[in-house]
Amino acid sequence: MTSQMIAALEERKTAVQRLFEGYAALERPFLLRSELWNGFEAQCAEPEGASLRASRVARVIGSAQEAALGEGVICLAVRYQIGRWAYLRVEIAEMRIEEISVSKYLAFKEDLVDGSGDWNLEFDVEPFSREFPHMQETRSIGRGVEFLNRRLSSDLFYQVGKGDRKLIDFLRAHKYDGRQLMLNERISGVAEMRSALREADEILAARTSDTAWTAVEDELREHGFEAGWGATTGRARETMELLSELLEAPAPAALERFLSRVPMIFSIAILSPHGYFGQKDVLGRPDTGGQIVYILDQVRALEREMRRRVAEQGLNIEPQIRIVTRLIPEADGTTCDQPIEAVEGTENVSILRVPFRDEAGEPIPHWISRFEVWPHLERFSREVETRLIEELGARPDLIVGNYSDGNLVATLLSQRLGVTQCNIAHALEKTKYLYSDLYWRDNEEQYHFSSQFTADLIAMNAADFIITSTYQEIAGTGETIGQYESYQSFPMPGLYRVVQGIDVFDPKFNIVSPGADAGVYFPFTDEARRETDTQPEIEDLIFGGPRDDARGVLEDSDKPILFTMARLDHIKNVTGLVEWYAKSERLREAANLLVIAGSVREEDSGDREEQAQIRRMHELMEENGLDGQVRWLGARLEKKTSGELYRVVADRGGAFVQPALFEAFGLTVIEAMACGLPTFATRYGGPLEIVQDGVSGFHIDPNTGEAAAELMADFFERCSTEPGYWQRLSEGSIARVEARYTWDLYAERMMTLSRVYGFWKHVSNLERAETQRYLEMFYALQFRPLAASIE
Repeated sequence: MTSQMIAALEERKTAVQRLFEGYAALERPFLLRSELWNGFEAQCAEPEGASLRASRVARVIGSAQEAALGEGVICLAVRYQIGRWAYLRVEIAEMRIEEISVSKYLAFKEDLVDGSGDWNLEFDVEPFSREFPHMQETRSIGRGVEFLNRRLSSDLFYQVGKGDRKLIDFLRAHKYDGRQLMLNERISGVAEMRSALREADEILAARTSDTAWTAVEDELREHGFEAGWGATTGRARETMELLSELLEAPAPAALERFLSRVPMIFSIAILSPHGYFGQKDVLGRPDTGGQIVYILDQVRALEREMRRRVAEQGLNIEPQIRIVTRLIPEADGTTCDQPIEAVEGTENVSILRVPFRDEAGEPIPHWISRFEVWPHLERFSREVETRLIEELGARPDLIVGNYSDGNLVATLLSQRLGVTQCNIAHALEKTKYLYSDLYWRDNEEQYHFSSQFTADLIAMNAADFIITSTYQEIAGTGETIGQYESYQSFPMPGLYRVVQGIDVFDPKFNIVSPGADAGVYFPFTDEARRETDTQPEIEDLIFGGPRDDARGVLEDSDKPILFTMARLDHIKNVTGLVEWYAKSERLREAANLLVIAGSVREEDSGDREEQAQIRRMHELMEENGLDGQVRWLGARLEKKTSGELYRVVADRGGAFVQPALFEAFGLTVIEAMACGLPTFATRYGGPLEIVQDGVSGFHIDPNTGEAAAELMADFFERCSTEPGYWQRLSEGSIARVEARYTWDLYAERMMTLSRVYGFWKHVSNLERAETQRYLEMFYALQFRPLAASIE
């Protein structure tokens, strides 16, 4: 591929040289993809450049994600395919073109920043995974468990006797509270297993399928079988038949079906240290948003699924889930100062809070930004380990990390306890801020990206499997880079360079999309379930007069409502939406704007980024005279209130808008659509996959706010003149969520993945011991000093 790119550039050498000279004339060290393409388009518009558009050069420049320019030299980073990169160095005067390594490309960039390119530490995990199977096709990204089962099952079971033996050892390893499950010592080899399965089948076949396992338990124990095969003889016989098929003719699908029935996940620890983690009065506080909603809905679904599986396998075991977060003594009226809090709607799920401590061992009383938690996490993890074992009575069976800090704590715990580790990023900060790696020093005082990116690299590579909500989160699109892909290689001038940080073709990646709480977020047409008791409160929220937590009073209550709800930070782009609205006369005429975000008063926020956004909101309201058309609320709503609010907006023919510069998934998008609201959502991130453009809503580009505002104005104007148009979009939203985004689907997949990866970790080298030693060294030599430097 690289030779073809070089040939394409050399084929039109004169035109390409002129193009590169134009780039150099800008006198900027780095150019983004859009800037490269704009320069190419400008040259194509000239008479002598018209034919360039149809040449192979267009594909090379169109695939270039960035360029670095030095004295007489341009280097291009070309993403010729999702997850696949090439690097070209061009001496412009002589038009000498060569391929260079990623290491040399990064060194060139570092030299342009601070001259540090010669001797920089390199992080590179590629040598440790050369023998490990990786996917090759972009369509396979995010389907890791399918690939593993296909690839490893054939490798394992076709080594005569070896795979069968490992499977038996795996089944014999399962115990609960000292009680043996699945297989006992009477089955010690493959021959005994096959014989015992045949004898067990005769015993089970002689009973009706609804006979309880306890009726045959003693007899089957004599043949080597313990509880866990099924609650009834029919279920147990099905499970044993799956095992027999697997021993006879191993197949990936059969392996997954069998492993999904193995009783091995009875307790889960879910890590989420930062923010205000609680069930009430926390949403909208700094660092506290969709992740909290995600986890609370997640654990309810996981507990239901764990109970279902335990019951089907005939075990009297009480599943346990602990959400582990930070205890904040100065809790500001929330429950975040309570060490234990039961989760509503569950039987045995609770929030376990452990404090951060100072050097003297005293609890740190106040909230700490997610960007400044890094010095506290190692000590936190050790106290969490002790508390978890006290709570659960043993180590957990699965550890799930959330966000960068939770994933690092999950890594520390899983390595010490020897437990399967799952990571969920929710959002990776690296792609949110332009050149956050290249100019990391400029951001260090506020964001401490050096600690965060280092923690991300360690946790990503340590995890047994990684859950993402969308394909884009891993690998982006043909035009945009995925969040995880951005960690593939990048520079940190003067600190280290990442040559191979993560491979998006690694089979640890799996797409498992979350849903919306169906008990709260349901269609506005379902009148019987509507929260009518909250409607007076909601009417006052939207149309009421002045209040301490609001600005603006809607003068024309007959207009439909354009609604947004998000944290008030830069990346959510709420102020951007207000600015689009302010500048669009058509949109202002067609609809009111309702904004629920952050705090209205700057003094009520302790977060610098939020404070800046609050100031900007007030400036926009003042400068554009928006107080009669925009209602801005700094309220924190309970879930049932927010669900009914979506429905009230739908009653009035409104729409939801999610204007973020980037959104990893978009839970509010799911919530709004589930309630029947047509939705406008950013095309950067998960909403591009959630929303079907023109069917359930519309994609908008947050970088072209004028166009987005015109699209929204078009929508409202069409709704007013075309009967049935709004209803068609509303029905499309509801149908989309019901088909793809439910927590029951999520929980079923999550539980199956945990078993499959647990199996492969047990029987193969998925533990990657060499990689682990490398990561331990990187943690000690890089992360610890970086974290310790944060004041």
